[in-house]
Amino acid sequence: MASDRMATPLSSSRQSSSLSSSPMSTRMQTLQVDSVQRWMEDLRHMTEVECMCVLQAKPIGVEEDTQQGELIVGTGVGAGDHVARNNLQILLRRALVVSTELGKMFQRLEKGRWQRVHSTAVRANCHVRSLVHEYSAARSTPPEMQKYETSLLEKCMELTNITERCLHTDDELFLKSMREAIHEILTDVSDSFSNMIDMALANEIRVLIKQIESSDSIHIIGSAISNLLSLTQDGPQLCSIIAKEGAVVALFKICRQDRFKDLYAHALRTVASICCVEEGINQLDKVDGILCLADILTDESSVEAARAEAAAVVAQITSPHHTSTQHLASFLESMHDIVTSLIKLCESASCGEVFLLASAALANITFFDSMACEILLQLNAIHILLQACRDRQRVDTPYSKDQVVTILANLSVLEQCASEVLQEQGTERLLFFLGEKPSSSSPSEGAACERVQQKAAVTLARLSRDPDVAQTAIQLKAVPLLIELCRSPTERNNSDSVLVACLAALRRLAAGCPDSIEAADHQQLIKPRLVDSFLLCSNMEESFV
Repeated sequence: MASDRMATPLSSSRQSSSLSSSPMSTRMQTLQVDSVQRWMEDLRHMTEVECMCVLQAKPIGVEEDTQQGELIVGTGVGAGDHVARNNLQILLRRALVVSTELGKMFQRLEKGRWQRVHSTAVRANCHVRSLVHEYSAARSTPPEMQKYETSLLEKCMELTNITERCLHTDDELFLKSMREAIHEILTDVSDSFSNMIDMALANEIRVLIKQIESSDSIHIIGSAISNLLSLTQDGPQLCSIIAKEGAVVALFKICRQDRFKDLYAHALRTVASICCVEEGINQLDKVDGILCLADILTDESSVEAARAEAAAVVAQITSPHHTSTQHLASFLESMHDIVTSLIKLCESASCGEVFLLASAALANITFFDSMACEILLQLNAIHILLQACRDRQRVDTPYSKDQVVTILANLSVLEQCASEVLQEQGTERLLFFLGEKPSSSSPSEGAACERVQQKAAVTLARLSRDPDVAQTAIQLKAVPLLIELCRSPTERNNSDSVLVACLAALRRLAAGCPDSIEAADHQQLIKPRLVDSFLLCSNMEESFV
């Protein structure tokens, strides 16, 4: 972009004129050239911003008889929806631009690049003023937000003025003091801007929530939910604002009305996104959202998409990453119904995404209550999950396999699990999981493969307490496979956690059947302390001879 080019130093434009008849005229001409040069540089940035303002204010492809006021203020249904979406887009786009410019200023200030600091300050000032002007023209500004707007505009102007003063001196002491002052003002600008944007977004979110709560139109409600969902993708901070404004409460009201059944899936997907933050989960708990989820999951008339998104919400709120567990108390009351519905959904899933959501919810549930594991065994879960692994339509990615092997690992602590795994040929499936490889260079897929390998080894080690499982694993060549994983970093995706799990599984098998391991392998992988074997294998170089 033109604004990112290196500005020409003012000193390079200073030229003495041979036509000048006196020192005074020479100095006047030099000053004139400097002023024009600076004016042109600053004007370039300001006109770019002004052009953007004009272009954003003019609709494209609008009928000639449509009034501009209808597009901006909007009294009709379509106009209101358009304005809400357009205001959000403008806010987010402008906020990103201003944040980027302020970030550049911090960097350039540290380097003492004063010309660039000032030009960036001018640019940021123009963007902030344009944002305030556009938003005020489109929507009445709340009084508390006007206070931040006024303060922010004053600080932006102060920033522009003070950075301009730094262009006219080479005094290091003065510039050092100015750097500290500018840094303080810039920090204030950043904080004020962040607060103003949060208030503006909260105002727009309130408009969307009001549409969800007050409208009877499926189209309007669906559009408002879509806008909320898109906002949740911009990070946890925005999800917190959405939750605090009552979006979860409004969305569950929709999910409790039969006339909006077509919106259940859409609303629940938005709830799942909002519940990535504690505020969202707290709101869900206050409105008995878990009971609503259980109703949707157990309702046979609910479409698969709605039940899958309900499973997604369950997976989100039961994630081990959440620090607060207060909401899980009410979850335990409905756990039997929810677990039963989720395993049925795994069995009947029409595609990989539905299976992934249902199995992820089950995997999380098995972490925090052993009763869930007992319920799953009673529901023939091992048969259902291992059968699904043979169906590529349902289990087609390392992410799905990760959920399955997580459930198996948690079930394997129960004694009765071993016989069911043997009956369903689960030992063979675990060995397949040990050889899981990523199909692409995606870091997330590679991490999923590591988790599958690690949990498969852990499950095998736990189940091998049963002599029949250990014997079956040895007959299926589990020992050579585990040795290869220990000795070859690439086979275990260069993962230390997989190495530790494989060493533990290998030692468990060796304890039950010492003759299954050769003397050299026993000397290196079994006899030493676990940490010594780990250090040996983790430093081992592969031989390509």
